[in-house]
Amino acid sequence: MTDLARYAATHGIRHFLFSFCDLFGVQRAKLVPASAAAELARSGAGFAGFAAWLDMTPADPDVLAIPDPASLMVLPWQHKVAWVATDLQVEGQMLEQSPRRVLQRQIARAAAMGLQFRSGVEAEFFLMDRERDTIADSLDRQAKPCYDQLALMRHYPLISELLEGMESLGWGPYQADHEDANGQFELNWTYAEALVTADRHAFFRVMAAALAERHGVRVSFQPKPIPELTGNGAHLHASLWDAAGRNLFHDPSGEKGLSELAYRFLAGLLAHAPALCALTNPVAGSYRRLARSVTTSGATWSPSWISYGGNNRTHMVRIPDDQRIELRLGDGAANPYLLQAAVLAAGLDGIARGLEPGTRSDVNTYIEPPVGARALPTSQADALEAFRHDEPLREALGEDFCRAYEALIGERSDD
Repeated sequence: MTDLARYAATHGIRHFLFSFCDLFGVQRAKLVPASAAAELARSGAGFAGFAAWLDMTPADPDVLAIPDPASLMVLPWQHKVAWVATDLQVEGQMLEQSPRRVLQRQIARAAAMGLQFRSGVEAEFFLMDRERDTIADSLDRQAKPCYDQLALMRHYPLISELLEGMESLGWGPYQADHEDANGQFELNWTYAEALVTADRHAFFRVMAAALAERHGVRVSFQPKPIPELTGNGAHLHASLWDAAGRNLFHDPSGEKGLSELAYRFLAGLLAHAPALCALTNPVAGSYRRLARSVTTSGATWSPSWISYGGNNRTHMVRIPDDQRIELRLGDGAANPYLLQAAVLAAGLDGIARGLEPGTRSDVNTYIEPPVGARALPTSQADALEAFRHDEPLREALGEDFCRAYEALIGERSDD
């Protein structure tokens, strides 16, 4: 375990950002001088929960943010500052509504079953004009701009700085590309244990926004910032491993090379999909992305049916190879921790109850619906209604969290 004060002394760190994600994925932080890090690492940095999208009142005691040294990352663009994720407590008790805590509980459930959840996430984003709701690059005008080399290289200073930042942090970035919409990009880094991936996802959103500002543009992770263009997804790649480091989703004798365990996990995602949307697609704009409109490129690349296929990007769940599954449901508004927690909770329920996913569909769902498939919710209200009635998912996530999330969701603006 890293001693923050000693780390500061040996690495020239002047300040730490003690950070946490609120219920809706916004980063909250206090800047802690290295000289005070040892004391605050023990006692915690104090926050007023009511002021930071937690279900609390001004009369409630302080929320104390206790840093997790394993999450420490030096800001690649500010080498004298280190970011560290924190776990939240109130009067000595863990704050059960905290998104990081919700994920930790699911990881513990998996561990009790002898399983480790490993995941990767594709965090799509737009580069936008700083003052207007338009893309930043007026030359990015192709009808099908995906993989456009010239547009990618026009933003090379920013994209390369992001890649180099991830390399310096040890994330293992391996590619970056211009995505399907004008002004849209994606950078990929190596999958890891779910809490590590969630911490990195949370930090990536901060890093992308901070570096974009330095380059005179702004970042948008919103699901549908430009109505006629493809929206921002947050596709999640999932697999389960044992303590010996063996991928339990892989089975050469299984259909598409996947094990029975993998298909039961997948079945859990299908069974809980309507309620999952309340967390993976958490704002009204999420439902403008879910395959509801024609885009200038000709495809939304988002699902509208509760279905799974092989290497077929029109389904909610894709099987890209014999190592993992990909959930294509989530979008850029999803909380990095709740995205992971909800997927793991649903998948573990599929395993626990021995659910079966049914027959794989190989149709292009943008042309014809899969036989027997249910439609995904078409509104936030429908998703929340499904969430209210999904008792297995609520039990797994914890009623403290579920009630807090529902209490605040109506107050949140769709920005």
